[in-house]
Amino acid sequence: MKSEEEIVKEMQQVAAQMVQDDLDEDPSLADEMFECDCCGELKPLAGSIEYEGYRLCNDCVLIAETGFALKKITSIEEVINAMEEKRLEKLCDFIKQEENRSNN
Repeated sequence: MKSEEEIVKEMQQVAAQMVQDDLDEDPSLADEMFECDCCGELKPLAGSIEYEGYRLCNDCVLIAETGFALKKITSIEEVINAMEEKRLEKLCDFIKQEENRSNN
């Protein structure tokens, strides 16, 4: 049986390969960005995956897939819910930036 560390390293390699495969297939994906439904950040489309209607960036895919492999989570909803605070922080930062722009 693999250790947690081995599983994490394996998932990191898989996630990195996903990005590379997407870029090999369509190099323009390097410049395409989207807002991740999990972390709320603007991230590259390359290496992202859609789970149950949520599009996750490659970083969040790594978190989700590692969680599944370690049997720490059973659904993508658990990852989305766990990242809610981070999404709210990003939204608050965006609102503050917009306020600063309109005040200047």
